[in-house]
Amino acid sequence: MVSQIPKEICPRPFLKWAGGKSRLIQQYIPYLPTKYKTYFEPFIGGGAVFFYLQPQAAVITDINAELIITYRCVRDKVEELIGLLQEHKTRHNRDYYYSVRANPGSTDLEKAARLIYLNKTCFNGLYRVNSKGQFNVPIGRYENPNICDEYLLRSASAALSHTEIKQADFVEVLNHATNSDNFVFCDPPYHPISSTSYFTGYNRDSFSKADQERLRDTCATLANRGVQVMICNSDCEFIRNLYQEINFNIYPIAAARSINSNTKKRGTIYELLITSY
Repeated sequence: MVSQIPKEICPRPFLKWAGGKSRLIQQYIPYLPTKYKTYFEPFIGGGAVFFYLQPQAAVITDINAELIITYRCVRDKVEELIGLLQEHKTRHNRDYYYSVRANPGSTDLEKAARLIYLNKTCFNGLYRVNSKGQFNVPIGRYENPNICDEYLLRSASAALSHTEIKQADFVEVLNHATNSDNFVFCDPPYHPISSTSYFTGYNRDSFSKADQERLRDTCATLANRGVQVMICNSDCEFIRNLYQEINFNIYPIAAARSINSNTKKRGTIYELLITSY
């Protein structure tokens, strides 16, 4: 028998993801649309906004194949996934970590369990791949990492049960979001605010200025259809100019920087929340 999810455990991200929005949700609330039927998120990442909203109908996508495999396994095969994670938990040590890191797995369940295991045990919970698409983050310094949170995974599975999950470029959203009943939330890799802040290592391909412009054009097309669009990005002149050109509303949001390896460079910065409505 599957144990029930305690009422106090509500759906929330099961992965720690660079740029995750869990700490910003309260600032986002005043800007979220109050009425929509279908939710779209084309850069799902950790999915903090998705899990907060718990939409009844949703389409979530990402270009990262391993991430999408993991979401599908959480949705469709959560008990089998928990079993594999329990095995990782019992065998976890330094040598085992690097052995798992070097072996991408052969089945979707193995790949999903591997990603969650590495995410819970790697340095700073940072997902990063090299130019060959290989996960290359060293082991973290955790005494007792929470490798298999069964209740969290089951609650995430329930929240995802009516969600379409696809690997796709963000432009794919144009094939589905067509009117004011749709809400699209975009959390792309942020444009760098300095030469040392460039972090787009979610997949082997970086997110360039041209990609930012392509995203802006996609959002403009959606807005012209009446779709409610929200985008977050770094607070810099380039991003401000992109969205001022299409008359989107721009709001500064205070955020904590936490992934810089130099702890002295962590702290509060401002990001932008951008809406079409």
